[in-house]
Amino acid sequence: MKIEKDPSCRDDFDPKSLSADAALEQIKAGVNRVKGIEKIAIREALNRILAEDIRSRINVPSGTNSAMDGYAVNSADIPSDGTAGLNVLGTAWAGKPFAGTVTPGNCVRIMTGAIMPDGADTVIIQEDVQADGSGIRIDGSTRKGDNVRQAGEDIAAGDLILTAGRRLNPADIGLIASLGIAEVSVVRRLRVAFFSTGDELRSIGEALNDGAIYDSNRYTLYGMLERMGTDIIDMGVIKDDLEALEEAFAIAAANADVLITSGGVSVGEADYIKEILAKLGKVDFWKVAIKPGRPLAFGHVGDAVFFGLPGNPVSVMVTFYEFVQPALRKMIGEDDAGVLTLKARCDSRLKKRPGRVEYQRGILQQDEDGNLVVVKTGAQGSGILTSMSQANCFIILAIDSEGVEPGMYVDIQPFSGLV
Repeated sequence: MKIEKDPSCRDDFDPKSLSADAALEQIKAGVNRVKGIEKIAIREALNRILAEDIRSRINVPSGTNSAMDGYAVNSADIPSDGTAGLNVLGTAWAGKPFAGTVTPGNCVRIMTGAIMPDGADTVIIQEDVQADGSGIRIDGSTRKGDNVRQAGEDIAAGDLILTAGRRLNPADIGLIASLGIAEVSVVRRLRVAFFSTGDELRSIGEALNDGAIYDSNRYTLYGMLERMGTDIIDMGVIKDDLEALEEAFAIAAANADVLITSGGVSVGEADYIKEILAKLGKVDFWKVAIKPGRPLAFGHVGDAVFFGLPGNPVSVMVTFYEFVQPALRKMIGEDDAGVLTLKARCDSRLKKRPGRVEYQRGILQQDEDGNLVVVKTGAQGSGILTSMSQANCFIILAIDSEGVEPGMYVDIQPFSGLV
């Protein structure tokens, strides 16, 4: 008699698996934006999520000024042919304007950023003039208005500068400072608790007995969450014990917005978690049609959002970037720009069977003609963390793909902006 078996993680097709798109859609629908705003100094606002729109209260530049070192003139004095002589009345410095007026036949020496003197509407750069005693000679190569920045040309008072939901970068911080704004309102940080499960796991510093391994997942999770700017609660390794796990779930739910576990959600391992969540919360156990990372759980424990990630190190990272990170971004109201996907020529042979979307790890570079080329990092097993360490992109193979031959084009997700 043939034993009937449910599809395992080794099988590429499982009719009970959700597609990656459907899983992400359900996750996003199941999380809400956190409440809480704080006002902080702009020096502390890097990588924080802006909670309110920022509008300028001033013009930038504040006054009409010179874009170059040169001479401020009235364009009526620029000759249509030949040259003309102008008398130099004085100098306008950045931060120290010329007090007089430029009258016909005269000009003012002016420095970059200096306010344009009354009567002048054009700057002739110093390389285009000829010194002539106490004055200069000019030709007709400069047009009216050249080399002048108008007041409010960059930003006008009342302009919308940055919108709520933006993750603030260094340029944003400088831009806010240029408006004279010292503090901004930002979304409070997400509180994320996480722990690993498994009797075989050991923390760094502990001795390894037969069959034991060091827990790497908490360190990759810590790094990924740190990059996102969350408040992190590392709860360590929790043994496969019902009481210990239930206590950990209760503590996390009481203190965090999000709980992430690694391990314990594959077939044959999830019984404790199912029992705990039936008591403390609600969860749907999914088989998502992806590789690596088919086992994935999502739900709620009390008021906390719950993600149960697989135990294999690469699977943890793939499921975090593709499912957890978009959810966390929604919870803090971050703009959803999506993930950049590019086409690149693949110079490796990639094995695959239809049934799952695969996220293979690749190295993206340019060839001598400037074309994007990707190669795989080597062995692609879900436990081979070096494949992530060496990679700078995911190679995404569609669910119906039957593999890739060298020279074919593939979709890639660069890690820059993702990880």
